[in-house]
Amino acid sequence: MKVLFSLLLSSALVFTQSEASQAQSRPLPRRPGGVQPKPRAKAPTTVMAKDGLTLQGGRVLFTELGLTNPLLASKKLPNGDVVSTTGLVTNAAGATTQLLEGDYISLTGRFTAKRDMVVADSVRKLVEYDLKHPGKRKELEKARENAERAKEKADKEKAKAQAKGARR
Repeated sequence: MKVLFSLLLSSALVFTQSEASQAQSRPLPRRPGGVQPKPRAKAPTTVMAKDGLTLQGGRVLFTELGLTNPLLASKKLPNGDVVSTTGLVTNAAGATTQLLEGDYISLTGRFTAKRDMVVADSVRKLVEYDLKHPGKRKELEKARENAERAKEKADKEKAKAQAKGARR
């Protein structure tokens, strides 16, 4: 009996120790006074710029491998274009173009104007909205048209009432 009791006690002790060693995480330690430390917030995610050259704030910025630095010397691109530190782009034929604020040139030499990027972004946002809320934009358009018709009708009735009042 004593042997059986000691065997059960020792197996229970081994079992509790093995469960404790399997724990995946530990709870936050308690601080004196009952104040618990706040869990750490996740680090904010950053959006990496596309590799290439862009004009921002009157300076040409050069992004390569996610690192952005000001352009310190003229940069020759594989297609023969040369971009100066002032944003002047000279192509292989000798024609020059000045970069405008927000314009972008990829490292292969493909030029994209800021206006084109804005248009593409707005179209992308509309497509995402349509996928998220199918038919919603059509409903809003119909409601706007109905409101315009109602306003026109009210304006006509108001004009009729003013014309009647002027005749009396």
